[in-house]
Amino acid sequence: MRILGIDPGSTATGFGVVERRGGDVLHVAHGVIRARSAELSARLDELHSAVRAVLEQHNPDAAAVEQVFVASSPRSALILGQARGAVLAALGAAGLAVREYTPSQVKQAVTGDGRASKAQVQRMVRRLLELDRSPASDAADALAVALRHLHASRLEAVGVATGRRRARARRGMPVTRSLR
Repeated sequence: MRILGIDPGSTATGFGVVERRGGDVLHVAHGVIRARSAELSARLDELHSAVRAVLEQHNPDAAAVEQVFVASSPRSALILGQARGAVLAALGAAGLAVREYTPSQVKQAVTGDGRASKAQVQRMVRRLLELDRSPASDAADALAVALRHLHASRLEAVGVATGRRRARARRGMPVTRSLR
């Protein structure tokens, strides 16, 4: 399973791609998309195009995006929301299933602390993915989002199977387990 994680921003958007092969989680790619245009509509177009290029290059199975929770002003919140919209439009056009996670959910998944600092997230992403050096902050956040989604999808699969076994047991039906 290959996951694209995105930490959206109006001038810098981080992306990270991870893959699960068997029990291993592997780093595929990461980077920061920097919109260079002064005009907002042109920056949004650059962001949309760059995300589509990442999708074409890495062909993920699913995507996860960090939710926005704080902005310094209403104008900043609006611009950030528009950037998220450009990202979500690119992901939707690719037909990908998209999940969203709060920053605290992402931090909790990779560091064990929902209030971890950006530096702590960078260090843990480096350690978990066995990278030679810490990625840029936006890219580390995006990799952390992708890791969070991998953990969530694995837990959901286990939870669904456990829930089915419990339901069958309540109805007096035989319970079977699959070994994965």
